[in-house]
This record gives sequence, structure tokens and C-alpha cells, in this order.
Amino acid sequence: MTGLSKPAAVALWVCRLAAAAIMLQTLFFKFTAAPESVFIFSEVGKFAHLPFMEPWGRIGTGVGELIASILLLVPVASWLGALLALGIMGGAIASHAFILGINVQGDNGSLFALAVVVSICSVAVLFLGRRNIPVLGKILS
Repeated sequence: MTGLSKPAAVALWVCRLAAAAIMLQTLFFKFTAAPESVFIFSEVGKFAHLPFMEPWGRIGTGVGELIASILLLVPVASWLGALLALGIMGGAIASHAFILGINVQGDNGSLFALAVVVSICSVAVLFLGRRNIPVLGKILS
């Protein structure tokens, strides 16, 4: 990233890696139809009257998280990965806040906390890398 101090560049990489790692580790549960994931997407589907949320919402969210993770790890596209991750995590946080509750099936809020961490990391990536966002970079810097 251009124009960043060494501490800011390190912070940017830490945030990119943390967000990508968290999303990548959850893919196993989404793609293998783990009971927790099936429960979450079934409940969201019931609430929204969208019966296809399980399995299609679960799989689609997993694909979105995979794409966001890959983009976060590519320096020139990390802003796009952060934006995509922020959108997906916004949906996750809203689902926890309005449908599922913070504690889902006895997880003590860990899924909610991970969504918040990915969101914070994504905002940091967007802020620290704002100079490199096409078109908006010159305006934001």
C-alpha cells in the first residue's frame, strides 16, 4: 500500500489476515451443512419467509465469504474484499440482533463476536487503504 507508515502497513495486513482467516474457517461449517449452520439459515429463512435460505442462502453466503477472503488477501483488491465482507457481516450481525439472538445454540455469542471482529477489521482495511480505492481514493485521502 502506498503512503502508509510501517505501523499502519502492519495493522492493515493484520486486519486483512484476521478477517480472511475468520471467514475461511467458517466455510467448513457452511459447506458441510454443519447442524449449527443449517439451524441458523433455517431460522433466518423462516423469519423472512424465504424457505430457500437453507441450503441456498448458506451456500451463497459461504461463496461470498470465500470471494471476500481471497480479495482481502490481494493487495490491490483488498478494499473490495473488505466492502464485500462488511456487507456479509452486516447481514450476520442483523440476523443475530433481530432474529437469532446473540447466543445461538449455546455458543455464548462467539459467532456474533466473530462477525463483529470481521466488521471492525473490514472498516480498518477500508480506512487504512482508502488512498488505493479506485476513483474515491483521491477524494478520501
